[in-house]
Amino acid sequence: MTVQGILLAAGAGSRMGMPKALVRDDSGEPWLVRGVRALAEGGCDAVTVVLGASAAEAAGLLVGTGATYVLATDWADGMAASLRAGLASVADTDAEAAVVSLVDLPDVGPDVVRRVADLGTDRGTLARASYDGTPGHPVLLGRDHWHGVLETATGDRGARDYLATHPVFLVECGDLATGVDVDR
Repeated sequence: MTVQGILLAAGAGSRMGMPKALVRDDSGEPWLVRGVRALAEGGCDAVTVVLGASAAEAAGLLVGTGATYVLATDWADGMAASLRAGLASVADTDAEAAVVSLVDLPDVGPDVVRRVADLGTDRGTLARASYDGTPGHPVLLGRDHWHGVLETATGDRGARDYLATHPVFLVECGDLATGVDVDR
């Protein structure tokens, strides 16, 4: 089974003061590169990054990572715009599932992605990481769910409404990371 990684990194990061795709950790590594590596080393066969704000600068950070990128021209409309762009960009691939993660999860590494991605056993799978019982990212979307997610994704809610109305397997990852998104 082929699993596609999708890293959502299009936002302007208004609370952060800069696009999160451009933020670097204390070692100088861009969060963008760390997120790509987490998906690739976590078992995704390919990684697509969704860019928007400061796209040209962010795209430059991807050189040498093996990831491709797509632009969400309507990125200012919220996370759903990025999710739609990401899923649409992989619709013509042979991927049976997509692992969707966010650029602002610096402590979510390959071990978390692998634990979630390992559940991608069929096109009907829906799973997501949880941290001490609280649902978070990454989220595993089997291909059978992509259309429904695309139809219901609005604003900054992403796939939240779709996931709330469908059975989702929670994959406990609190022993591996906090899963906390960093906004400031």
